[in-house]
Amino acid sequence: EYMTRFKSESGSPYPFGVKRSDKKFNFAIYSKNASGVKLYISSSRSGTPSVDYELDPNLNKTGDIWHICVIDLPDSFYYFYQVSGPWEPESGLTFKDDIKLVDPYAQLISGLAPWSERSDNQPIMASFQEETFDWEGDRPLNRSLHETIIYEMHVRGFTRSKNSGVQHPGTFSGIAEKAGYLKELGITAVELLPVHEFDEEDCRYINPNSGERLKDYWGYSSINFFAVKSAYSSYPAATSPKTEFKKMVKTLHREGIEVILDVVFNHTAEGGWDRKIINFKGLGNKDFYLLDDKGDYLNLSGCGNTVNCNHPVTANMIVDSLRFFVTEYHVDGFRFDLASILSRGENGDLLNEPLVLNLITKDPVLSQTKLIAEPWDAVGLYQVGGFCPNSRWAEWNDRFRDSVRRFGRGEPGWTGELATRLAGSEDLFGPQGKKAENSINFITAHDGFT
Repeated sequence: EYMTRFKSESGSPYPFGVKRSDKKFNFAIYSKNASGVKLYISSSRSGTPSVDYELDPNLNKTGDIWHICVIDLPDSFYYFYQVSGPWEPESGLTFKDDIKLVDPYAQLISGLAPWSERSDNQPIMASFQEETFDWEGDRPLNRSLHETIIYEMHVRGFTRSKNSGVQHPGTFSGIAEKAGYLKELGITAVELLPVHEFDEEDCRYINPNSGERLKDYWGYSSINFFAVKSAYSSYPAATSPKTEFKKMVKTLHREGIEVILDVVFNHTAEGGWDRKIINFKGLGNKDFYLLDDKGDYLNLSGCGNTVNCNHPVTANMIVDSLRFFVTEYHVDGFRFDLASILSRGENGDLLNEPLVLNLITKDPVLSQTKLIAEPWDAVGLYQVGGFCPNSRWAEWNDRFRDSVRRFGRGEPGWTGELATRLAGSEDLFGPQGKKAENSINFITAHDGFT
């Protein structure tokens, strides 16, 4: 029955992803150098049976955007793309028409929940699910930076232990259950380690004692920048990860606690040449990643690839993601992992006025949102105090961390340095016209000895 072809129209190039309007579902995806695009829609998490649409470049393409409008689809379904084009790695073109590509703008991704139980016959696919949510008047809290005390946490690790006493350990719901406890601590914001969808099984490291393959626990390996981590929901609950995340935000806001997300726009789960094609490589490899003149990936992140953040399409995608989490999820701010990469141009050089930083800083939707940079990258672009001249940007101050720890363990000669850090690091932030509140002072974090 599902194989009956649904009617279709040419569709619209915007917005990207899937947009429902009554009985019409518009699909739009960017691929500049593709020669052909097929859309597959399925009722099953296995991807079959499905209906497929071969997009006609004369009808279903505007500029570099492929699009189609499908009519009368059900309220929930799974979908993927197969994209054909040249395989010329030395020119940055890596099209393979037999790979199921995940929509970069998918709001839900299937096949990665529950935690560590992925089966090989469940492909990673985008999914669409119609949902409504009553925010009951909730709004982002807009607390000032100088009043902010941040509690960095891992969604799973925070309540996974039995002694956490929650009904849904290791989940967004588990954090919501602990909202009163968090308020008692006196903190004003939680900063969640990455919640963009990732695959915890995608880890090459082995436990040297047991020989067991390790998990990617931390999640700094995003598949896309719009879907929340499905294995952090209390699966298989009736509600989706989206709804559970919203309930968590609403509950924390009621206790006066802001929600800041650690976002990883500097690299993705696709890694370098030795890793798989998931989406960006198969849609526009040289648009989404920094490549050298031989077509090899620049590795300024230490993770095998580096996102081409200042390509206009990629820059707009990053801003779209931030806007989406502010408007759809009521998130209060973002901490940008290895943020110096946001300052780099298409050949990896430092830009005077990076497009993506300009777009983020001046975006009207994000104008009250906290922006926190980790102001360095993996190859030495260290910008503490001078990451972005705009006072909107706060910065992780590792000089504060190092001074406190060296003084604390009794190293001689650190008293003056410590006093400068405690007084607000005027030496670092003053020359840029920034204030003490632009310095995010911390002693320890998820990096290193925690």
